[in-house]
Amino acid sequence: MMKTIGINTTKKEEILDITPRIEEIIQESGVKEGLCSIYSKHTTASIIINENDDPCVQEDILKFFSQTVKKGVWTHDFSGRCDRDQNGNCHIKASMIGPSETVPIKDGKLLLGRWQSIFFCEFDGPRSPREIVVTILGRE
Repeated sequence: MMKTIGINTTKKEEILDITPRIEEIIQESGVKEGLCSIYSKHTTASIIINENDDPCVQEDILKFFSQTVKKGVWTHDFSGRCDRDQNGNCHIKASMIGPSETVPIKDGKLLLGRWQSIFFCEFDGPRSPREIVVTILGRE
């Protein structure tokens, strides 16, 4: 089963927990054992798995990238091809994380650790909708 979902972002940079939406798709698929692939169709957004209990972790991730990957110093920013503001840093941030994650499914549920969730990372928002492709492979 493959399904595309839309994510509406409201900030320049934000990290959104999309785990409940992914769980709904798994339930809809009927797959009890298999794999779930979550893929961002965007070059300035990523998918990560990280801690869900302390929101400071998401803040720290954004802080790390803002301190490490500076804005306005990248070739892309000055190439004349950028249709928005200087967003070379957004592409680099997304590339460092990557566009996808794959999670095992067991007993019809994501096999995540106790403190893990799946997050959508927006680095060039706000944008609506951002598209995520969820692919479920497995058996009922």
